[in-house]
Amino acid sequence: MKVSDILRVKGSTLFTVMPDQPLADAAKTMAEHDIGSLVVMEHGDLVGMLTFREVIQAVVRAGGTVAGTVRSVMDDHPLICTPETEIDEVRRMMLNHHARYMPVMTHKTLMGVISFYDVAKAVVDSQDFENRMLKAYIRDWPVEDETAAERRVLL
Repeated sequence: MKVSDILRVKGSTLFTVMPDQPLADAAKTMAEHDIGSLVVMEHGDLVGMLTFREVIQAVVRAGGTVAGTVRSVMDDHPLICTPETEIDEVRRMMLNHHARYMPVMTHKTLMGVISFYDVAKAVVDSQDFENRMLKAYIRDWPVEDETAAERRVLL
């Protein structure tokens, strides 16, 4: 399974923010759309990622207020993948770097964002499908004639 499979199911809605926007505006966008991340774009290029983790850390540092710009708190070197990246590799990357969100890029074009939830759901759905197919295969297993089975035991 590849990242493109997740994007196909997930849809194409993307939320972005510019690095010099106020952090309060970005947090408001995240809250309004119930999303955990925003891709930071500048002049058509991905320049960072803002997640709820960075927002919460900034609020704590500012003594409970949302101050500053997106640029001051964003991750300016986010992990990225391509639509052709295998899900197992994405899962490994996300686990190793404690990343919950990952932009999907084709060359310099943003194709989408996948979350750790998206990856986990895809893996569980795939395993459920495989499990159902195996159970159906076993259930439809041809039953042998008892005498043929007995003959084999005697040999």
